[in-house]
This record gives sequence, C-alpha cells and structure tokens, in this order.
Amino acid sequence: MIDVPQVMTVAGIDASGGAGANADLKTFHNQGVYAASIITGLTAQNTLGVQAVLPTPADFVTAQFDSVLADLSIQAVKTGALFDAERVQTVADNLAQAQIPFVVVDPVMVAKGGAPLLTDDAVAVLVAELLPLATVMTPNLAEASVLLDRPITSETAMVAAAHDLRALGPANVVLKGGHLADSRSDEVADYVALADGTGFWLRAPRVATNRTHGTGDTLPAYITAHLAKGETLAALMPNAKRFMTAAISETIAVGHGHGPLNHWVTG
Repeated sequence: MIDVPQVMTVAGIDASGGAGANADLKTFHNQGVYAASIITGLTAQNTLGVQAVLPTPADFVTAQFDSVLADLSIQAVKTGALFDAERVQTVADNLAQAQIPFVVVDPVMVAKGGAPLLTDDAVAVLVAELLPLATVMTPNLAEASVLLDRPITSETAMVAAAHDLRALGPANVVLKGGHLADSRSDEVADYVALADGTGFWLRAPRVATNRTHGTGDTLPAYITAHLAKGETLAALMPNAKRFMTAAISETIAVGHGHGPLNHWVTG
C-alpha cells in the first residue's frame, strides 16, 4: 500500500476547467499527491470571462470540511476563491479548528477577465481571520496593492510590499510579479519573503502568450503539494518557478480567450 501525501483545495469550480479548484486538482495530480476538495462556489466561466457566480451555502462548506477531515489525513491545504465575508469567516473557522500543518492562502480577488471574486467587506475578514493561519500567502500585485492600500510599481516596492504583507499575519509571502511593468519586460520576477525576515528573487523569461488562465491557482497548488511532501518553501520555489514557466510556454489550444495552462508538463 502506497503512503501518499494528502492535500486539500478550498476553492470554487471553473465550469471551463482552467482555474480554481480545477487547476488545483490537476496540479496536485501532476505532483503526485492525493487531493480532496472543499467547493466554495460554482462559476459559469470560460476563457473569455466569468458570467455568473453561485457561492456554496456556508453550512454546506462546513459539512464538506467535517466529512473530509473525519476521514483523511490532510497535511496541507490551499484556499482560493472564497467570494464573500461569510465564506471567508466559515473557512477560517474550520481551518483554525482543523490545525492542518500547512495552509497556503491565495487571496483571490478578481478573475482574469476582471470579474470580482471577493467582496470588499470580505477583505477585512481575510486579513483578520485567515491570514494569521497562513504558512504561505501568494498574492499577485493587484491583490497586494489592495491589502496594503498602495500601488506597487517597481521591484523595490515589491520587496517592501512582501515583507509588509508578512506583518499582516502569514509566515511567508510569495509575491507574484507577472503584472509588473518595468524595464525588465523580458522576464517575470517573483519575490519570496521568508518567515526569518530574509527573502530572494525568482526570475524566468517572460512568455509572450495570453494562455495564462489558472496561473494564479497553479503556483500555490504546486507549493501546497510540495509542503505536504516535506519540502521547505525556500527549497521548492525554484522548481515551482520552472514548472510554471513550462506550463505557460508549452501552450495547449483550448478556448478563444485567456486559454488554460498545460497541466501535463513535468517538473
């Protein structure tokens, strides 16, 4: 009998399959961990945008937690779209009670096409209740700007922002810099702020493509899988960056908008 690491995604369903819990489950399978799923909502969504959202009733979110945690040995969990303050609070309450060893929080606020996936009042609950539980938080620049209430327009600003985000509660922060417009437009740079106060950059060539649907979900899912395998954040992040670069550059022909990543790549 194979003893396999067990992880969990807490996220919404993407009807077109490219993002949210769909991307998480594909990444988990690719990386050789067993995945459970707590579904926080349904989306009518495709590569062109989000047309409708139906959040899961909060009591049913809790029922899913109860079922999974009564049976499985979850070593790491990743949160994605939580939609509103009630669901953020529900997820935070369940995670606080569960005391899962590794919690990766992706503070999903806006979909690729611009549709809001987190209400304004939910941001305060996210900061107060969920971020203090996080082993790692993985915001993009827009999300970080909302959380810190300031623009982030340079690499110097990214470093300061990542460490300031740690002060909000998460032990570590991976600040995704894919949307940074500066002189280094030929590469993508992410900054990792570690719990000990140090940090480092991860750089990769920028891929000229619009097939990036699910990028924000896939990186934290990869991190979640490898934390469950016993790796440290500092050790796993270079491999995570290589995996993301491959998944973006080895494109697949699906959809007519921001197409999904290639979750078949190795790494």
